[in-house]
Amino acid sequence: MGNNGLVTRPVSARAARLDQVCAAAVEVARDAITEVEASDIGDHLQAVAEGDRLVTHYFECRLAGYRGWRWAVTVTRVPRSRQVTICETVLLPGPDAMLAPGWLPWQERLQPGDLGPGDLLPTAPDDDRLQPGYLLSDDPAVEETAWELGLGRPRVLSREGRADAAQRWYDGDHGPSAPISTAAPTAARCGTCGFYLPLAGALRQAFGACGNFYAPDDGRVVSADHGCGAHSETMIEAAESQVDELPTIYDDSAVEPVAVSGASGSVEAAEPVEPYVHP
Repeated sequence: MGNNGLVTRPVSARAARLDQVCAAAVEVARDAITEVEASDIGDHLQAVAEGDRLVTHYFECRLAGYRGWRWAVTVTRVPRSRQVTICETVLLPGPDAMLAPGWLPWQERLQPGDLGPGDLLPTAPDDDRLQPGYLLSDDPAVEETAWELGLGRPRVLSREGRADAAQRWYDGDHGPSAPISTAAPTAARCGTCGFYLPLAGALRQAFGACGNFYAPDDGRVVSADHGCGAHSETMIEAAESQVDELPTIYDDSAVEPVAVSGASGSVEAAEPVEPYVHP
């Protein structure tokens, strides 16, 4: 048997040639846009070859709220024919079109604080932040109450869930990089504050709850290296206020006489003075 060589030939990829008959059918393509008024169709932008005798015409869209969008009308023709046929008409976004954000499942759209009174947020059965309570954990505080099947919580935080929570707290508004923490004195750290209540378990070394009524983080979990101006050891010595006592100044350079009229029953100045004697 001889060698017949390759039985298939490689297909050469070539760019589609712009069909001049289809490219010239600008007004035919414009008239095919019947969904809107003629005033909502702008200038002809370009004609793009999609294939052999297949061309798409793009027109500016002037609809309110569709800035940067384009009307796209695809036309074609049969071989050796001058008659152009409309394939489809569609409204497409252009390179600078204003688009809605990509769709996300509701679980991924939720943000901290979105859950309100009466709302229910079910947890997925395969949530990697949780693990069955009967599995051994590296957190002693969890194993004390969840190590035996049926006696503890059905699920507890997994190592990944605990690390995720710790990182989120540390990077948030209650960590060392929060504005209130960076503005506080260097020595005013929560770990040395008398109002600091350390957490139990593996997070005890890094986090605790603030118990200072006057602190902005009261009742919240803070990192040990977080800080604020309400540290228990913050002492400010009040400077003694000294007020200079100014001398009393009398202005006796001028005397203004004032006439006083005697009221009814008063004694005239010419009358003799009556003796002041007790009865």
